[in-house]
Amino acid sequence: MRDKIILFILALFSRLPLAVAQGVGVVIGRLAFWIPNKERRIARINIETCLPEWSPEQRNALLRESLIETAKGLVEMPVVWASPPSRWIDRMQCGEGAELLESALAQGKGVIAVGPHLGNWEVGLHYLTSLSKVTAIYRPPRQEGLDALLKQGRSKGGATLVPATPQGVKSLYGALKRGEMMALLADQQPKAAGRQGGVYAPFFGHPALTMVLVGRLARKTGAPVLFWFAERLPKAAGYRMHWFQAPPGIDSEEPEVIAAALNSGLEVCIRQAPAQYLWSYKRFASQPEGVISPYY
Repeated sequence: MRDKIILFILALFSRLPLAVAQGVGVVIGRLAFWIPNKERRIARINIETCLPEWSPEQRNALLRESLIETAKGLVEMPVVWASPPSRWIDRMQCGEGAELLESALAQGKGVIAVGPHLGNWEVGLHYLTSLSKVTAIYRPPRQEGLDALLKQGRSKGGATLVPATPQGVKSLYGALKRGEMMALLADQQPKAAGRQGGVYAPFFGHPALTMVLVGRLARKTGAPVLFWFAERLPKAAGYRMHWFQAPPGIDSEEPEVIAAALNSGLEVCIRQAPAQYLWSYKRFASQPEGVISPYY
C-alpha cells in the first residue's frame, strides 16, 4: 500500500510544470524547516559538524534553504523522469570547467564523472548522455516499487544503469575500456568497510566511511577523473553544469589517499552551492572504533 501511495503522488507531481513543481518544493521545504522532523534534525547536525566556521545565523539560514532545495529536488524528480531528456538538455547552461571535459574525452580512455548529491543529478545525468555514452552505477531504492520507475526515468536518455554489485563494477570497467563515460554519486557510505569497500577519510574535517572504487577504476584503466554537479538556477530558469579537476591522489594505490582525494573533490563541489547539497543524509553514521556518531 505504501508503494502505491508513493507512486500515485509521483504520478501527480510528474504532470506539473517545472515552475509549479519548484513552488510546491518551496512550500514543502518551509514546512520541513518549521515542523520538527528527522530530515531537519540530521541536516542541522551535518551543517553544524561540517561548517563550524559559519555563524549560528548563517547555519540556520543554510538549513532553511537546504530543506527547500532538497524538497525542490524531490518534486522535480518525477517531472524529469516523465519528460523527454531533450527538454532538460536544452535547459542546461555550461558553467565552469567545460573545457576539462572536452580534454578528458579527447584522451579516448573514457571519463570517470564523480559527483555528490548536489543540485539536480537527474537532469545532470541526462546532460551527460548528450555528450557521451554513459554507464551509471546506482543503489536500488528501499521501496521495491520505485526501482523500475527510477531505472526507466534515468535511462530515458540512453544511460545504462548498473547496481553496486561485482557484476555492476565489471560493467564499469568495460565502459571505460570502450572509451565511454561512467557516472557515480560518491558521497554515500559504502556498505562495507575495508580496503575493497571503503575506508575512513576526512570529509569536512571529520571521519567518514568513503568508497575507494573510483581510485581503483582510475588506476586500472587510466581514465581521467572529473567532478561535476548540475546547479539549479533560480526561478525555474534551468540548470548550470560545473566541472572540476580531481585532486591529486585520486588514482593512488593507497585506499586512504584515494578516499581523502575523493572527499576533497566532493567538498569543492558542495562549497560552490551548499544550499543545494543533500545535508539530510547520515554521512557520518559509521565511525571508527571509539568515535561516537554525531546522530546519537
